[in-house]
Amino acid sequence: MKRGLICMTGAVFLCLAGVNAHSAEEKSVGAKSLFEQKCSRCHTIERPKSKQKTRAEWEATVMRMKNVNGCPISDQEAEIIINYLAENYGP
Repeated sequence: MKRGLICMTGAVFLCLAGVNAHSAEEKSVGAKSLFEQKCSRCHTIERPKSKQKTRAEWEATVMRMKNVNGCPISDQEAEIIINYLAENYGP
């Protein structure tokens, strides 16, 4: 009985871990898609991808694009894009 409970607990844990990993992967794909869709309206995607900036630098860049250059993104979309850029194009 005890061994069965341990096996069942382990199986549940592995299933939940798989769901969380899948969710993280989906979020990453969604963030990349949002970045490509919004940022390519004004310039090529290669432009930001050729840079390496800290999170603070990406935040300054994205917020400048939003607030000064008029990029049509919400604050929530800006945060997603900043996180994506910092994770993938940081130092």
